[in-house]
Amino acid sequence: MTYFAPVCRQALRERGLKGFWAGYFAGRAAPLGSVGAGPATAAFFNFHPHMVQAAVPHCWDVVDPAEVVVLRALAASVALRELCPADALDALLGSLSRLREAASHCDGAGRIMTGANRAVWAAVVPGLRSRHLGEDDQAVAEAWQCCTTLREHRGDGHVAALVAHGLDGVGAHLLAVAALGVPAEVLRDNRGWSEAEWEGAAGRLVDMGLLEPHATASATSQGLVVHRSLEALTDRLAESPYATLSDGAVSGLHGALVGCARAIQSSGLYPFPNPMGLPRLPDEVEALGAAEG
Repeated sequence: MTYFAPVCRQALRERGLKGFWAGYFAGRAAPLGSVGAGPATAAFFNFHPHMVQAAVPHCWDVVDPAEVVVLRALAASVALRELCPADALDALLGSLSRLREAASHCDGAGRIMTGANRAVWAAVVPGLRSRHLGEDDQAVAEAWQCCTTLREHRGDGHVAALVAHGLDGVGAHLLAVAALGVPAEVLRDNRGWSEAEWEGAAGRLVDMGLLEPHATASATSQGLVVHRSLEALTDRLAESPYATLSDGAVSGLHGALVGCARAIQSSGLYPFPNPMGLPRLPDEVEALGAAEG
């Protein structure tokens, strides 16, 4: 949401970050501080390095990263209030204590984006107060920050899983295309890879036995096994923040968040399929049937 909502994009644009990708990379990298291209490129592993380097570190000449951190939290709070019905926002705020607990237990060891996002909230609060943000708005912003920390925790683990399976950024996209049927252009073009780089990576995955030699949009049986394995490892690596919560608390947390998630999805804010790999939430009737079954 924070990358697509008009109010979020406008907040960064008004501070001089022109264009979608300048705002994206500055907003996402801001918790790291005035970081250079090297760490940002490593963290944003699935983007072509040239895409990252076009924005970082030049963005810090335009705006201080500490200000960006406050701006994105503030804009996220406004966007959530615009997009989510009152009952969904009430549920979100009611989940804040559980979100805090989960985010506080994100393991930052070896996870650059996790560590940066987990540490940033204490610095954000004074900035929000200086803008006379009300307590409920601050709470919505904090809930968003907790969710972002949990998302980046999963993302850091996913990168670790991909590297452990011998996949680079472009190779990860190719395997997703072959295993999940995602249109190649959705990932290739939105992540900055050229057709030549894409074809070269396909050749490497064919040599690894993951793609079919004459139909590189099709995964081999080994490729499907590897894809399932790396997704399962990503899931395992994402579990630690929830270890201190009971099963009922985790289920309750999901129930508290799904209302806002469904409202954002229904708004048409982002497309399906999308380069984030975000699936559609199941229809509520379908989900109920699955639960009863």
